[in-house]
Amino acid sequence: MDIGSKVKLSNGVEVPVLGLGTFRSEKGAETQKAVAWALEAGYRHIDTAEMYGNEEDVGVAVAQSGLRREDVFITTKLRNDAHGYENTLKACEEGLGALKMDYIDLFLVHWPVTGLRGKTWEAFIKLYEQGRCRAIGVSNYTIRHLDELLATTPHVPMVNQIEIHPFLYRKDLIDYCAARNIAVEAYSPLSKARRMDDPRIVSIAGKYQRSGAQVLIRWSLQHGWISLPKSVHQERIIENTGVFDFALAEADMQILDSMDEGYYTVRPDWIPDKWV
Repeated sequence: MDIGSKVKLSNGVEVPVLGLGTFRSEKGAETQKAVAWALEAGYRHIDTAEMYGNEEDVGVAVAQSGLRREDVFITTKLRNDAHGYENTLKACEEGLGALKMDYIDLFLVHWPVTGLRGKTWEAFIKLYEQGRCRAIGVSNYTIRHLDELLATTPHVPMVNQIEIHPFLYRKDLIDYCAARNIAVEAYSPLSKARRMDDPRIVSIAGKYQRSGAQVLIRWSLQHGWISLPKSVHQERIIENTGVFDFALAEADMQILDSMDEGYYTVRPDWIPDKWV
């Protein structure tokens, strides 16, 4: 495995296993610099969203990078107030306009908005069939939301992007996705750096002479997930690429697997299980 490694989705589209998350990256120079630094460091996957307000800056940085469009994988997500069939079609075009791109590599339903998500998924299928999106999927969907969706359509999401780190190891949901060939993307794989001082992480990091962030990213990669650490600091963006020249021993993987305590970094009212 190296920084060029990819996960193949159910439709054959390949997704780079390491992506740059841009949640709460400020509009303008902050996002543009972060994306530029990531691309210089070897990242080829950038994750944004309509609700982040920085799609335009992602597009600017990619355009200015000198890289071919087809060599950079772009994920964006539908904002919550744009659900419904026609609204979704319109929102996708708005996103493409902001990015100044002809297609989205991966378009995700950001949250399972009550009452509208069925029609939203119908629009996603239309966008996929039109070639506006190379792949489509969901984010923050629980088993209940996926059961509901799969009961109404033969079009299985290609991806479920969910919060995963050792303090939130959602094994039932991950196994559910694996059984249905739904690729898993881990957002906030560093638990927003809130738990990096946990003695178990510190101990494992010391054993491998790595940072805690590198250990957590490596943990997610060894599980076969696509990992999306966020940073706007050049040194950390570069540091986060240093996860391909070592492997965690099975005993250390088991320690990290055992740390689950249902700890979400999202605010309490945004915990996915609470979305009806």
